[in-house]
Amino acid sequence: MLKSRSPKVRILGAGPAGLYAAYRLKCLFPDADIVVVEQNPPDVTFGFGVVLSAQGLQFLADDDPELVKAISTGLESWQDIEIRLGGERIRIDGVGFTAIGRIDLLRILNEKVRAAGVVPAFGRAVADLSEFADADLVVAADGVNSIVRGKYAGEFGTKVEMLSNWFAWFGASRPFDALTQTFKMTEAGPFNAHHYRYSPTHSTFLVETTTENFERQGMSKLSEDQSRSFCESLFRDVLEGAQLISNRSIWRQFPKITNERWSYNNMVLVGDALRTAHYSIGSGTRLALEDVQALAEAIASTNGDIPEALRLYEERRKPIVQKLLAAAARSADWYEHFEQNMKLPPWEFANEYMSRSGRVDPARLASACPNFIKQYAEWKDSQRASA
Repeated sequence: MLKSRSPKVRILGAGPAGLYAAYRLKCLFPDADIVVVEQNPPDVTFGFGVVLSAQGLQFLADDDPELVKAISTGLESWQDIEIRLGGERIRIDGVGFTAIGRIDLLRILNEKVRAAGVVPAFGRAVADLSEFADADLVVAADGVNSIVRGKYAGEFGTKVEMLSNWFAWFGASRPFDALTQTFKMTEAGPFNAHHYRYSPTHSTFLVETTTENFERQGMSKLSEDQSRSFCESLFRDVLEGAQLISNRSIWRQFPKITNERWSYNNMVLVGDALRTAHYSIGSGTRLALEDVQALAEAIASTNGDIPEALRLYEERRKPIVQKLLAAAARSADWYEHFEQNMKLPPWEFANEYMSRSGRVDPARLASACPNFIKQYAEWKDSQRASA
C-alpha cells in the first residue's frame, strides 16, 4: 500500500507514460521513493510527431492545466484531412488535430519530473524483475516490448496478434498543412503514406504497404537507408523536394496487443505495455497518458490502498478503452484491405475512409464536415446525372 510514509514506486520506461506516472504520483505523494528506469540513453527517442486531440488535451487539463499549457506552446494545429487518390486531392473539413514532436513532449515531461524531485535513471537495462519485489507499486510503462508483460504474459492473459500490412516510420523535412493520406498504385502494388506536421518545419511520414507488395518489391532485403531512398523516390511528388529522415525506420508489422488482466501482484500495465491502438487513429500517446491519469486517480481515491486502487483502475478504465480499441480494430481492418478500397472512385473512397472506424455516423459527419458533405453530395448527383 502507499499508506507508508515513504512508499516505494518503481517505473519501467521513460516514455510519455512513464514520465507522466512519476510526475503525477510524486505530486500525490511527495514523500514517495520513486525511481524511473529507462534502458535507452537520455535524449534518445524513436519516432517523430505525436498526435494529441483537443478532447484528449482537455481531459488532461482537468487535472493538470499547467502541464497542458506547457505542451500547448509547442503544438501544431490544423482542421482538415486531405485524401490523395487517383490524381485527386479531396479536403475533409472540420476534423481538427494537434501534434507535437515526440522529443519536445519528452523534454517537457522530463522538466516536470525533475522539478517534482525525480531524476530518471537512463541507460539502465533491467535484467531481473526480482529487484523490484519489495516495491509497493511497479508501473510497467515499457512499451510494446514490455519485459514485465513478457515475463508474466500468462498472469496478465496477454494476447498478441500481428496484422499483415508492413509499415516504416519516417520523418519529412517539410510541413504539410493537413493530416494527409496519399494512396499510390504502382506497377508492383499499392502504397499509402500517412503524413502530418509536428513542427513548423517537419512532419511525420509513415509509409505502408500490403504483405504481397512488400514481398514482390523485395523490401525485406533493403537496408534502412535504401528503404528511405526508395520511399523518397516513390513519394517525390508529395515531398516536393523535401527529404525523408530515418530514425530506426525499419519495416515492421503492427502488433495488436491486449491483456485480459491489467495488474498482477504489485505490477500494473499502462500505455503500449497494456494494449496497442492502431496508428491510423492516432491515439497511442493520448491513451497512455489517460491510463496514468486514471491510475493516479484510483490510488488517490483509495488513500493509497494499492490492491483496491488497481482493481478500480481496471474497472473504471477498461470500458472506456474497449470502445476506442473497437474503433481502432475497425480502422486497422480498413487499412488491411486498402488495396481493394482504392478501386472505389476517389470521392466514394474518401467517404468510406471517414466512416471506417464506426465512430462517425452520417449525421455526425454532416455536422462536423459540412463542406465535404456538400461536395460529396454534388459528386453523387453528377454521377446519377451521367448514368
